Amino acid sequence: MSGRKRQNRIEHWQVIAALLAVYDAVAVNLSYFLALWFRFDCMFSEIPREQYLEPFLKFAPIYAVVCVLVFLVLRLYNSIWRFASFHELMRVVTASVFCSILQIVGITVLFGRMPLSYYIIGMFIQFLLVLGVRFSYRFVLLERGKRDKSRAYQRVMLIGAGEAGQNILRDASGLRRQNLKFCCIIDDNPNKWGRYVEGLPVVGGREDILHSVQKYRIDKIFVAIPSASPEDMRDILNICKETGCELKNLPGIYQLVSGKVTMGDMKDVAVEDLLGREPIQVNMTQIYHDIRDKVILITGGGGSIGSELCRQVAAHNPRKLIIFDVYENNAYDIQQELKEEYPMLDLQVLIGSVRDSRRITQVFSEYKPDMVYHAAAHKHVPLMEVSPCEAIKNNVIGTYKTAFAAMVYGCQRFVLISTDKAVNPTNIMGASKRLCEMVIQSFDRAVKEKTADKLPMLYTHRGEEMTGINPENFCTEFVAVRFGNVLGSNGSVIPLFKKQIAKGGPVTVTHPDIIRYFMTIPEAVSLVMQAGTYANGGEIFVLDMGAPVKIDELARNLIKLSGHKPDVDIEVVYTGLRPGEKLYEEKLMAEEGMKKTENELIHIGNPIPFDTEEFLVQLKKLMDAAYDNDEAICRMVAQMVPTYRPDLGGNSEKNGVYRALTGTR
Repeated sequence: MSGRKRQNRIEHWQVIAALLAVYDAVAVNLSYFLALWFRFDCMFSEIPREQYLEPFLKFAPIYAVVCVLVFLVLRLYNSIWRFASFHELMRVVTASVFCSILQIVGITVLFGRMPLSYYIIGMFIQFLLVLGVRFSYRFVLLERGKRDKSRAYQRVMLIGAGEAGQNILRDASGLRRQNLKFCCIIDDNPNKWGRYVEGLPVVGGREDILHSVQKYRIDKIFVAIPSASPEDMRDILNICKETGCELKNLPGIYQLVSGKVTMGDMKDVAVEDLLGREPIQVNMTQIYHDIRDKVILITGGGGSIGSELCRQVAAHNPRKLIIFDVYENNAYDIQQELKEEYPMLDLQVLIGSVRDSRRITQVFSEYKPDMVYHAAAHKHVPLMEVSPCEAIKNNVIGTYKTAFAAMVYGCQRFVLISTDKAVNPTNIMGASKRLCEMVIQSFDRAVKEKTADKLPMLYTHRGEEMTGINPENFCTEFVAVRFGNVLGSNGSVIPLFKKQIAKGGPVTVTHPDIIRYFMTIPEAVSLVMQAGTYANGGEIFVLDMGAPVKIDELARNLIKLSGHKPDVDIEVVYTGLRPGEKLYEEKLMAEEGMKKTENELIHIGNPIPFDTEEFLVQLKKLMDAAYDNDEAICRMVAQMVPTYRPDLGGNSEKNGVYRALTGTR
């Protein structure tokens, strides 16, 4: 019943259409009457009644009905005129021309010839009246919208008068609904100054940015110079971030190749754009040779580092890529991405934990990977401080079980993803990663010395012991790659800062002097892969992360890039160092020294000698303590990692406990 009522109800647009038909019936005849009136000098009494006026009056009702029918056929009563465009204009032109022909033929044949001006002027007036009433609706709405939203428009400065900038302007011309108004253009080419692009003035170079922002009351700055050098981009962005305007950037030059530069390609300016250095280059030929036609296993393949490893491995034609992760949502996301990007890739996504020795053994026995990138780990420092046993179970014991399976099932190379927090660690996460490095070095020594049969089987389930292990057959190369923070990774401060800025602050920084080394995820992963090509076994590769960055400065730059002023629009609050957090991170222990590789950004640390047999005995006890959730786990780690200094960042109570445990001052 409700559906039938809806069908019988007269809609608003139908009422408008009926009124429009009445208007058209009057307008088409009024047009030709005015033409006749103009012909006789706007004097009604001068119009010959029998020769012209009576034929017009007799033909008028016929012509009105015919015109309405023609307009109906051409759907001039069905369009939504507030969105009228060129298509509707052409239909009005077609209808007017057709009706004018009917007027000329009809009245001439039925009643006699009219003055020539009658036909010409009448046709012109008819077109204006029919078109005007329809498009006036749109123009009235637009003008009213402009008045209502005049203060809502954001004034935009475009940097870059090249091809990319022109494409942005053309695309933006149809995006008024975004309330953007382009006001001026900046370009470093003096030949373009004082000239116009798409009707906008090119007002000067980068030195004119600050002045032009004030002059044109700019709210947003769009940077469309994808071919600029990193140094030029850094300088321009550093100027822009001082304006307080919101910044958008056109990243990369790939859009120019395809000619598809649109407003949708504009992205928020990222902090890495301010680094001002060339992207790190690696020897892809070596990596291609190592990975091509190999079975590659990536643990933790759904994480930020692991997923980028998957992308770069997939691009180098492996025989098979196996993604192993405990978190199915991340694993599913990278699976779908790789399926779309590399439809011919032999991809296997497996769910499981590196802590589960049965699952790990099953995976290695079935797929027998040639190379393993071990990225699975708990990495969040504050969370691990309150759950130290979980850091040991997942990071240390998980690495041991994975490395053991890799050795037994003939893996050629095992690459551990480590961290600079393993150097003189002050937190359990860093200490656990140092233990992972020691595990890798222990396995490498056992393989080289043919003593792998003496390695303990750290299994938590009975009946899993392997028999018949022949150390003569083992040849796996075990290496670790150590690097610092990566921009945009899970757990990075940058996503946290962005969320805090989006909420209006405050932005929380632990200490005004805290510094960190940063690298982009693709750069870090490509260096990890190349470091793997240099492996002979037992090395700890250290990536050169460049100059350190102050986190306080990083936070303030992010606030500026968002169009706000630090401590004015968004407050920066210092919360104090968290448990286990350092003011600075170290990339290499002093005892390890440095060796060079072919890539100047990749170095090798000399292994620190330690008693492997004693370490393995302690490791077995450490595993038992971790699975018993022993509160003394940190004491055991401190005995195994001499450089472990718990919470030197400022927790005096915990430092006292450490000194009491170890006898240090």
